[in-house]
Amino acid sequence: MKIPHKPPTFEQLTQEAGNMGRFDKVLSVSRTQHQSDYLHWDKLRRKTPPGDLNNKEWWLATKLSRLGNLRNVELIDRNGTNFKFLIPDFIHETLHKIDLLTGGTITVPEPITNQNTKDKYLIRSLIEEAITSSQLEGAATTREVAKELIKSGRKPRDTSERMILNNFLTMQRIRQLRDRPLTPALIYQVHKLVTEKTLPNPDAAGRTRNADEPCVVTSDTGKVYHEPPPADELEVRLKRMCDFANSKHNPYFIHPVIRAIILHFWLAYDHPFVDGNGRTARALFYWSMLNSGYWLFEFISISTILRKAPVSYARSFLYTETDDNDVTYFIVAQSKVIVRSIDELYKYIERKTEELREVESHLKSVSIFNNRQLHLIKHALKHPGFQYTIQSHKKSHNVAYQTARTDLLSMVDTGLFEFRKIGKALILIPLKDLPDTLLKLERESAASQLDLKSK
Repeated sequence: MKIPHKPPTFEQLTQEAGNMGRFDKVLSVSRTQHQSDYLHWDKLRRKTPPGDLNNKEWWLATKLSRLGNLRNVELIDRNGTNFKFLIPDFIHETLHKIDLLTGGTITVPEPITNQNTKDKYLIRSLIEEAITSSQLEGAATTREVAKELIKSGRKPRDTSERMILNNFLTMQRIRQLRDRPLTPALIYQVHKLVTEKTLPNPDAAGRTRNADEPCVVTSDTGKVYHEPPPADELEVRLKRMCDFANSKHNPYFIHPVIRAIILHFWLAYDHPFVDGNGRTARALFYWSMLNSGYWLFEFISISTILRKAPVSYARSFLYTETDDNDVTYFIVAQSKVIVRSIDELYKYIERKTEELREVESHLKSVSIFNNRQLHLIKHALKHPGFQYTIQSHKKSHNVAYQTARTDLLSMVDTGLFEFRKIGKALILIPLKDLPDTLLKLERESAASQLDLKSK
């Protein structure tokens, strides 16, 4: 990845515009400029400017339109200069969408709020984030192997599998920590979880880097992308970051989503650890969102989207550092990632719901079930893990005990359910592959009917 072209300095631009007698023209454009994206000089210099401006004048107009809205963040760079940000108009709409779709319950799909199905989606999200967040940092394991690792509970075979398991355990822990204030100790705890048994020096897990442990971010060819602050500043910087995350000493309101995004950027910029900074930064983003009441983020994986465009993710950091510490670039990029992540979750739920409808539509063609059994199967499809008894089936359909018992025993014979004894009670439980088994029964039923017709 190429380092973006550093923009001309503000002083240089104003001097050139003044010398050419073009400053009034630039000012008139800056007052009316509205953009649907937050362009960096690296992109803007290749585009056609408005009116009779040249690209440098257009960039000056752009900078002038931004200056009055920029606000300082407590985060400072290596030279002691504050980072700053603004909220472009189009991001306000994005924030509203995030608030609407992830903070309340009215618009949330029913499977997420259903106590019988929500765990299925939660585990799926935790696994997805664990896998893709690790893959962003170089883990080389297939999705199938990673899922088997987590679901089976076996020990990791290599560092890649250990990274994924660590991420899964970390995301589970973040859910438990959501109501706690952020402290350096909590950050160390998260980092240790993320990096346990994955570092060349095991002692580096759960502590900041030492002065003799350089942590420069470079490309594969050795090109330096980022040089973080020195190790002797990290303790103070972490404390300041925690104060920001906990809303202490902020002179103005910062939208919780913006705060979570800046927290993500802050830890990544400071790069306080020898390794695992990206995974820790994303974990803290989740802590911040859950801490602020965006509970749906238990079910959302941002790393799935980031992994599809890792260069854009990295470039948003570089845009910030090359343009006067303007972290708006990262805010815009991450806001888009968040919205795409939410959309992906909703699409996934809709796809699974449609699959369920399709299975239900095939049920009547399986002629071996009576209406009571069909009703029970439909309920089981919508409520995985629900437990049934002969008595509950008897009451639900107002039938005799023996009729209810026969219904349930027949369901076990088909391979859709199994009986388990819990205490003194005999419980009927649907098997995990219920939809697939139903489709198999449908095919067998159709084949049987064809045989009968041919005879």
